[in-house]
Amino acid sequence: MSKAKVRAVLVDGRAYQKKPDGSLVPLKGKTDWARLDRQSAAQVEAVAARDRDGPPMTDAEWAAAAIVQPQKVAVGIKLDDDVLGWFKSQGKGYQTRINSVLRRYYEAHRKVVR
Repeated sequence: MSKAKVRAVLVDGRAYQKKPDGSLVPLKGKTDWARLDRQSAAQVEAVAARDRDGPPMTDAEWAAAAIVQPQKVAVGIKLDDDVLGWFKSQGKGYQTRINSVLRRYYEAHRKVVR
């Protein structure tokens, strides 16, 4: 009998299970962080090299990797005054926080293309 698949979404790098009603529940990882902290870097590398799901990236692969960040676009947007006031009351960087909230919503609701 196969296990039921869990639909997961990433929000700010953290995995959440998406329930049928659309709510998100944080998924707990299975990593034994205390054991990992006790291992040397060489031991961790050896375990990673034996990982059948995928070998670790080589230095050459890391050198060729590119960090891609979405391009910012200036837009005019109308927001409710109380919503904008609340974001502004949180201090400098309110536009970045609004973008972060919209990104989380987008990541939770976008369809995965395979």
